[in-house]
Amino acid sequence: MSTILACTDGSLYGRSIYQHAAWAANKLSSPVHVLHAIEREEVPATHDLSGNIGFYANAELLAELSRLDESHARVARLRGSAILEDAKKQLEGLSVETTQRHGALVDAVLDYEKDASLVVIGKRGEHADFSKGHLGSNLERVVRSTKLPVLVAAREFKPVERFTVAFDGGPSSLKAIHYLATEALLKGAICDLVTIGKPDSEAAKAQDSAAVALKGAGYQVNVELLSGDADEIISGKVSDSGSDLLVMGAYGHSKVRQFILGSTTTTLIRTCQVPILLFR
Repeated sequence: MSTILACTDGSLYGRSIYQHAAWAANKLSSPVHVLHAIEREEVPATHDLSGNIGFYANAELLAELSRLDESHARVARLRGSAILEDAKKQLEGLSVETTQRHGALVDAVLDYEKDASLVVIGKRGEHADFSKGHLGSNLERVVRSTKLPVLVAAREFKPVERFTVAFDGGPSSLKAIHYLATEALLKGAICDLVTIGKPDSEAAKAQDSAAVALKGAGYQVNVELLSGDADEIISGKVSDSGSDLLVMGAYGHSKVRQFILGSTTTTLIRTCQVPILLFR
């Protein structure tokens, strides 16, 4: 049976991640697999400490630095164990497995994705700067690397009764439509299918086919073809319609192009106050 991979780091988003994972698990009749990765920066390296001193450290100093390194590693492991125990309590009543790993979170996700159907991760991690609106450092790496849809949890969880699909006719958008039509995650919710473009565009033609597929799957679908800046229109539409979730394709261009032109994906994750279901 496919699992829901819930990625946690003990941040303020932890409770919301578990609630989103529990909601998805119930909708998809799936167990939850909670992943916690101890990143390298959580465990200071002894050689880095001694290498900055500028003279030959004696044996006593090196031994003390080694003990400090071991202490940090032990604290990180204990903290991770406490985080996973908390996850079990918050997911009580569901089938839950927990895993603690050393190394990058993205590597853990890739190791377990073959047995999963969905990844749940927080919008911001433990070290994100909330005052500046920074996103979690693992978020983009996970979304870019995994083949699975990624549910980006908002700060607060709310059951999804209405959702917006930002549809552009591209491969990731079509993948999203196929998922919605064949999986139970959002069945029963009202769908707003929004495309930014002109009436005679390829995206508009693809939107008609997408609407047919969603209606055939049992959704109530409201179709809108709008023009203007995608970031502003989609964000405004989500807010004005009362949507509880945004569905969209993720990172459709190269990192270099996004660095120059910016990324709709990143902007919408940052500005929308609802969870976002991303497809690559």
